[in-house]
Amino acid sequence: MSVIGLGTWQFGSMEWGYGKSYADEAAVEIVHKALELGVNVIDTAEIYGQGRSEKIVGRAIKGVRDKVFLATKLFPIGLPVQVGARARASARRLGVDHIDLYQLHWPSPVFPLRFTMPRFKKLVDEGLVGHIGVSNFVARQWVDAERAAGMPVLSNQVQFSLAHRSPDREIVPYAQRHDRVVIAYSPIAQGLLSGRYQEAPPSNFRRMRSDFRPGGRARVSPLIMALKQIATRHSATPAQVALAWLINKPNVIAIPGASNLKQVEDNAAAGDLVLEAGEAARLDSLAPART
Repeated sequence: MSVIGLGTWQFGSMEWGYGKSYADEAAVEIVHKALELGVNVIDTAEIYGQGRSEKIVGRAIKGVRDKVFLATKLFPIGLPVQVGARARASARRLGVDHIDLYQLHWPSPVFPLRFTMPRFKKLVDEGLVGHIGVSNFVARQWVDAERAAGMPVLSNQVQFSLAHRSPDREIVPYAQRHDRVVIAYSPIAQGLLSGRYQEAPPSNFRRMRSDFRPGGRARVSPLIMALKQIATRHSATPAQVALAWLINKPNVIAIPGASNLKQVEDNAAAGDLVLEAGEAARLDSLAPART
């Protein structure tokens, strides 16, 4: 697994407002560029664009499947008995006969893990899935998932960035103690940490989120300033510095999205950026508390 991956929520999802040409052309080019640059973790989900993201990823990796660590997710709506059928449906949309990492997207609000996780293990036993993971689980739930599965749950995909640091409290230490992986989604806080939106929010659905309202932007203003200053010293961007802060942590990888090829290149380059101890400490001191 590369320390920088590619998140594909935007692929085929109308709420991002990127349009049909992005889904039909740019998204495939983005995947190809990512693979060219050594980014091999491609993460999607059945819920992204109601399956459209998986189909786009499937088109993009055709002929280069051996270069990809392919991850997708099952949304926890439906009966546990449907896990196998839905995994196979994801595989069909992706055009593959093997999924490297199959994740439970959220804790189920209805069914205890003892009904679901053994079915994930069965997918591994059958050879359809290489590893199982979870997403949006607190540390205690991650432990419970492993017990219910009767096997290692390789990863926990969580919202994690300098703007949202709660995984630092328990989830990251758990991964480090037990040789597991934390997959950080929204690692640039959906663009907030790029510094592009300090004067005005984005035009799509993100503008309604508290991070992008005036108070949210004001709270991170000192952090954004520090990111810009550190970026200047490294001939980098604030977003690259924010990514480097994350992947400097053992057992943590980041899966930023990308709206264009330049963003893919910048994200991949962040994998080689090494922050000085004092720089990381400064960012720690300015980031919101680990609540």
